[in-house]
Amino acid sequence: MSLLRLLPLVVLLVLSTLPARAAAVLLRDADMERALQQIAAPILSAAGLGSSGVKIMVIDNGSLNAFVTDPRHIFLHSGLIMRLGSARELQAVIAHEAAHIANGHITRRMSNVRNASTAAGLGMLLSVAAAAAGSTDAAAGIAIGSNSAAMRRLFSHTRAEEAAADAASVRYMLRAGADPVGAKEVLDLFRGQEALSLGRQDPYMRTHPLTRDRLRAVEGMIAGHTGIPEDATANYWFQRASGKLSAFKRAPDWTLRRLDASGSRDIALMREAVAWHRQSNLSKALRAIDGALAIRPGDAYFLDLKGQILLESRQFGAAVQVYQAAAARAPREPLILGGLGRAHLAAGNPKGALQALEQARARDFRDARILRDLAVAYAQTGQLAMASVVTAERYALMGRMKDAELHAKRALGALPRGSSAWQRADDVLIAAKRAK
Repeated sequence: MSLLRLLPLVVLLVLSTLPARAAAVLLRDADMERALQQIAAPILSAAGLGSSGVKIMVIDNGSLNAFVTDPRHIFLHSGLIMRLGSARELQAVIAHEAAHIANGHITRRMSNVRNASTAAGLGMLLSVAAAAAGSTDAAAGIAIGSNSAAMRRLFSHTRAEEAAADAASVRYMLRAGADPVGAKEVLDLFRGQEALSLGRQDPYMRTHPLTRDRLRAVEGMIAGHTGIPEDATANYWFQRASGKLSAFKRAPDWTLRRLDASGSRDIALMREAVAWHRQSNLSKALRAIDGALAIRPGDAYFLDLKGQILLESRQFGAAVQVYQAAAARAPREPLILGGLGRAHLAAGNPKGALQALEQARARDFRDARILRDLAVAYAQTGQLAMASVVTAERYALMGRMKDAELHAKRALGALPRGSSAWQRADDVLIAAKRAK
């Protein structure tokens, strides 16, 4: 039996033994995700995937990794984003993963796994991804080996696939007008890990085998295309995404010492605001974010951060006003709508919260915070069955399938059979049964 024919069976065996807490944790931030999509858009278009056809998602993990689980998402570890030095390097990573999608490397393997178009489906795939990265929570043994080993095998690309993805990624970057030197720089980042023991290698190395032949081939591909100017716009968005990420992940003092390396004054002020907020200095945090807004008036994503600072500082009324201003400027941004709903809840207005949160969930089911707050809003407005539906979805997204099953059954017993909400609960229940 060939490897490709065996893999769907491996997936089903793996999913059947995943523990409830094995899912990878997504880092959700409207500004960061908008910046990543701006960087990725020309690459995705060049790959024939559409500028917005693939969502770039960030996993809260300090190791270096990037992977795809389905044709709709590219996942980047937060550690990789903070380690890369430029937009062209990030575009090279995205181009490589886009090539795996465009070349069908994932679709063939994942044919028997539910896609990620629902919270339950995405939760199951994130559980697979967590174990592929070596999560100790996913180490239960199965007949064909340990879960983590089986899933690393599932996500591991062959050398032929890696070579094909390398070649395609360089073509995509050239087609998009991006500097392909980024592809070599990324390979240089991982060079030398081959000599490390398996346990010390970053997950990217284990699932994307690097060879000297690959590196030489990429060097040959880019040899005639040196000297392409770096894209100043892409670099701005890279600095904004990586700068905000590091401001939240690194110690505040570390951020404050490195404001001059932010790339632009507005990004420096944004990062300063995050640092002071994390030190509970509201006046300095507001002064900094207002300075960023003075440079970029009406920036919905800076307003989103200001709303977050006010909300987490218990200035609920002011937070509602700022979030309303942000939502007015970005009315289709689900994470900003989620922040507005959260502020309404804190201010004691569950009906206003429900309106914003329902819009947010309809546009994006991937944020567990939105689902949590929506459940609270439903409960506070007397819609207990709907609260159970979104609670079931939240647990499924987190990989907690036993808890998801409990709430899905509760919802199914109270909702009209065949209704949209009933079908959502049934979807979670089916996924939970498959995960047993």
